[in-house]
Amino acid sequence: MKTTCTDRKIAVMGGGSWATALAKLLLENCREIIWYMRRDDRIEAFKRRGRNPAYLSDVEFPVERINFYSDINEACRAADTLLMAMPSPYFKAHLAKLTVDISDKDIVIATKGIVPDENELISDYMEARYGIDPRRVTVISGPCHAEEVALGRLSYLTVACSDIDRAIAFTSLLNGRSMKTFVSTDVRGIEYAGVLKNVYAIASGMVHGFKAGDNFQAILISNAVREMRRFVDTAVPDRRDTDESVYLGDLLVTAYSRFSRNHNFGSMIGRGSAVKRAMMEMEMVAEGYYGTKCIKEINDRYGVDMPILDNMYDILYRDLPVEIAIDRMANSFS
Repeated sequence: MKTTCTDRKIAVMGGGSWATALAKLLLENCREIIWYMRRDDRIEAFKRRGRNPAYLSDVEFPVERINFYSDINEACRAADTLLMAMPSPYFKAHLAKLTVDISDKDIVIATKGIVPDENELISDYMEARYGIDPRRVTVISGPCHAEEVALGRLSYLTVACSDIDRAIAFTSLLNGRSMKTFVSTDVRGIEYAGVLKNVYAIASGMVHGFKAGDNFQAILISNAVREMRRFVDTAVPDRRDTDESVYLGDLLVTAYSRFSRNHNFGSMIGRGSAVKRAMMEMEMVAEGYYGTKCIKEINDRYGVDMPILDNMYDILYRDLPVEIAIDRMANSFS
């Protein structure tokens, strides 16, 4: 039986570009949604203008069909499904305000990243800290840029859950004229791939900004594909095809697109900007910066050969010059 939004109360958790695009998508299939945003002033501006004042501000919304909350506890009480779309660096801080029991909620994770300081995937963090049954945890992943989803351009999402019936049910809330979906059970493999593709997008942008050339960028990405496969297959042993869109496609679009904040962040570094200055000049969070450190520390346990990750860590956290990193990577590639 097809699931509809009348069967569940969905709360979009977060006010950024990806949260905004997903809210727009859900409203194509839902009569109304709940939307948690941290700032009251943003909510009031949103209601007045019919648009998110800070992100994707050209996209119009039927605000009469949105129940806004700035209190995370009130939003969670009102919902039975929480669509988590806060940037990973701020994920823990947002949830630190949570006092209500959410163990009976369905959790849909749209956040790409790892919880900083914990070095845990979002799914692991939710299950361990909030008592969520793993069968109630769903992950959605690209290849999708928020800008193109919000503009109604043809896009594809993969919905992953250990309970495949739940994954199938959630696709009915996303499918539409411009959105197609696939399903999977590879929750953690997809989460790790979503972190790594941001790291490799920074590397791709850096190579572009440094003007190392299209030829070198191509060999970088082909090696990134293999590096991702080695890590994911080691960290989450399972049968998967990393050539599928949720792995390879998401990596490619993030590595090359002008909409990719991680690519643009890397490009600034490649052109000579200091890392801290590039971060300050970014209008949105480059999650790959934080993901690089997290995966580096996680890989200390696994020992996977990851020359791109290692060099990006040295650039971002140890001030390694870009030209030296490129030379080191060039000598490690095959």
